[in-house]
Amino acid sequence: TVVADSATPIRLVGIASGGVWLARRLQLDLGLEGEAGVVSSSMHRDDFSTRGLSSMTVQTQLPFEVNGATVWLIDDVLYTGRTVRAAMNELFDYGRPAGIRLAVLVTRNGRQLPVAPDFPAEMLSLEPGERIKLAGPDPLQLHLLRSSPSAHDATDTP
Repeated sequence: TVVADSATPIRLVGIASGGVWLARRLQLDLGLEGEAGVVSSSMHRDDFSTRGLSSMTVQTQLPFEVNGATVWLIDDVLYTGRTVRAAMNELFDYGRPAGIRLAVLVTRNGRQLPVAPDFPAEMLSLEPGERIKLAGPDPLQLHLLRSSPSAHDATDTP
């Protein structure tokens, strides 16, 4: 397995909020020691000036050393790639990992940055006005939401 073949301990880090629920679940299911970390993308988002401090509802919590670790960054939906970019910037504020792998529950069309998951569970092509939302944490449920095509699609929000 990927976990057994890793040369360094794997550290799971969930992107707030859906990614955190998934990382905690994977931590248990994979039998990894310790706790999964939490990363907030808020401070590194390219829309911080418009969203401000109100978007900072979750703080980064990494209960392990980032330097030299193999970090699996976990998120629920990969859309534009901007949240993942911001989350990686936040991780580097805490050290220099040996590597970062990206695992997502759903990857969808609409990428704006060259970000691709190492471990995509599902790939979807959505129409304008459609988005995917993970509800949880217990139970975890995916929902397809529809709005008018002119409405802002906020799938990539933390």
